[in-house]
Amino acid sequence: MKKIIITLILGFSTILHAQNTVSGKITDKKNQPIIGVSIYAPELHNGTSTDENGNYTLTNIPNGKVKLTFEFIGFTTQNKTINVQQKETTLNISLDETGFQMDEVIVSTAFNKIQTQNVMKVEHSSIKELQKKGMATLIEGLATIPGVSQVSTGTSIGKPVIRGLSGNRVLVYSQGVRLENQQFGDEHGLGLNDAGVESVEVIKGPASLLYGSDALGGVLYFNPEKFAEANTFKTNFSQKFFSNTLGSNSSLGLKTSTENWKFSVRGTYDTHSDYTIPDGNRVTNTRYNETDFKTGIGYSNSKFSSVFRYNFNKLDLGIPENGIAEQTKSKNTAFPSQAIDNNLLSLNNIFFFKNSKLDVDLGYIANNRSELAEGNIAVLHMKLNTFNYDAKYHLPKLGKIESIFGIQGMNQTNKNSGEEYLIPDATTNDFGIFGTGNYEWKSNVIQAGIRFDNRKIASESHGIIGDEGSFEALDKSYDSFNASLGYKTNLAKDFILRANLASGFRAPNLAELTSNGVHEGTNRYEIGNSNLKTEQNVQTDLNLEYKNSHLEFFANGFYNNVNNYIYTSPAGTQINGFDVFDYVQNNANLFGGEIGLHFHPHPLDWLHFESSFETVTGKKQNGDFLPLIPANNWNNTVRTEFKIKNWLEDGFASLNVSSTFNQNNVSGFETKSNGYTLVNLGFGGKIKMGKTAFDFNLNGNNLFDKTYIAHLSRLKTDGIPNIGRNIVLGLNFNI
Repeated sequence: MKKIIITLILGFSTILHAQNTVSGKITDKKNQPIIGVSIYAPELHNGTSTDENGNYTLTNIPNGKVKLTFEFIGFTTQNKTINVQQKETTLNISLDETGFQMDEVIVSTAFNKIQTQNVMKVEHSSIKELQKKGMATLIEGLATIPGVSQVSTGTSIGKPVIRGLSGNRVLVYSQGVRLENQQFGDEHGLGLNDAGVESVEVIKGPASLLYGSDALGGVLYFNPEKFAEANTFKTNFSQKFFSNTLGSNSSLGLKTSTENWKFSVRGTYDTHSDYTIPDGNRVTNTRYNETDFKTGIGYSNSKFSSVFRYNFNKLDLGIPENGIAEQTKSKNTAFPSQAIDNNLLSLNNIFFFKNSKLDVDLGYIANNRSELAEGNIAVLHMKLNTFNYDAKYHLPKLGKIESIFGIQGMNQTNKNSGEEYLIPDATTNDFGIFGTGNYEWKSNVIQAGIRFDNRKIASESHGIIGDEGSFEALDKSYDSFNASLGYKTNLAKDFILRANLASGFRAPNLAELTSNGVHEGTNRYEIGNSNLKTEQNVQTDLNLEYKNSHLEFFANGFYNNVNNYIYTSPAGTQINGFDVFDYVQNNANLFGGEIGLHFHPHPLDWLHFESSFETVTGKKQNGDFLPLIPANNWNNTVRTEFKIKNWLEDGFASLNVSSTFNQNNVSGFETKSNGYTLVNLGFGGKIKMGKTAFDFNLNGNNLFDKTYIAHLSRLKTDGIPNIGRNIVLGLNFNI
């Protein structure tokens, strides 16, 4: 594969190409030039900024339709699609002042539309905005997005939950590649560091049409940080400190670009002690260390764009088994612990033709996981190797109809070499084919698509059949047809209605099919079921959204019917003193939604008020509640923006009150959870000292040191509270 990648990159660089340019001037409504506006072509990874006269020039632009974004703080982001048919194209832009970030290009959906043109409602948040909230980990920041929560094990391990669905029902994409890191278990984290990530997009609902199996519940799509503007060299250093865990996060990044070539590299180190609960005790062995390295190289011209990226992530995680025991501030993990190495390679290509284009994405992931017991012995050692391919051809536009035809596939092998086997050695092969179309007229859009998928799973036998830890050989094949239909319209000016009906599917994973032993994370004996059927769901979504320069309001409702929902159920027996749980199936329904507003009153342009409420209920066909459903949450934030003379710019101060309600709707083996309210403060901005400038943020999370246990905490059964007060200081230098 390495030879193929090198050949592609070097071969593409020799293609002759035309030198099309797009240039123009950016002004405000008073016709005054705006200095420093960012102009970016996402498909080309090519950008520049306006000079002191508001002028800009982009080179190496292909013929045909090209998307451009124009961004500057305090002004409405504009997204333009231009049709380049000549060597030089002039495009002048006038930007409106605003208190909101009004629109974004959504990468995770089929046609990469801006949000107001998109049929699906997709949540978009920059990592910078999440970091301003002072959260200790990436998944904590994601859990502040309405409709998203987490299954957590202390502060080191978090699994995303989208509208009550988690694990293999939620796909995670990084660098344009499906992230595979043994996510079938709740004790396996994302293995993804937020350093070097630009933004995240959240699809809340089935996305199997675009992503295949396991996107039944939704998708988290992480966009890498942009390359440097043409002919520039940039250095970035950031440092964060965490009072509760005595933690530190250090990150150094370099990037440079020419007219055609782009290069970036970033290294990050994260280290934390055991977290402290409000009574002053530390939860033993919740400490962890993380090393992350990202690099990318890209080449683009007027015929194609190609980017190769590599991400290495190394995790050393303590596994908390003894609750509150030895009290230490050490950052060296004790036993038991996990050691996880994750290598992610991706090659993303776009080929531009006269009236069409072809996207080809290739990905390879090598995940190496060990669980260590006393004496540094790897009692469990698993290697998961995954190769992904994804090709989408954007056909020439027919009138107002855009269409895409695509194929996707995956080859995955799992190998064990330790004493314990959680799942058997196995090979999984996926193949999918799909087509989707988008018809737009006036303020209306209709989008529809259909897809066929096949998944084959073949596993090897292990041990003496009938003994604990033994597996019978497995050879299964699962087929699924899925479709989606969506409609978007403007009911009035600035008032959008979206309605979507989509199906999704998930083939049972190896743990559900083959488990036969004690699951140490839950202290129960789990028995798989090789006769499990494919989960199949149909979800209806309705979204109302109103936006103007001073008020944003949204209301989302959903109803999700899942056939053959897979879950564990107590068998009423014991093996070796452990309660036995079987994997079983039942039809299920999940329903709920999110509602929120963002008020930016005039003439108090420095004041923002944000409020959101989210709720989800999950029930089996017999009326019993589903397990691991997050509690209702009401989140309120008051934020101010200000400037202090010439030494503090883009200043902000925020007060956040997050109220989580009682969770009384629990399954048979869960316990109810009490509600709680957390208060968080934030303060920050850009400090200028002569020629030196840096961003800072100071946050106080759980400011009143509230003792609480989240319903989805895996330490709940031991009565261990979540993290207490945490003061976070972040510094960011752009050189």
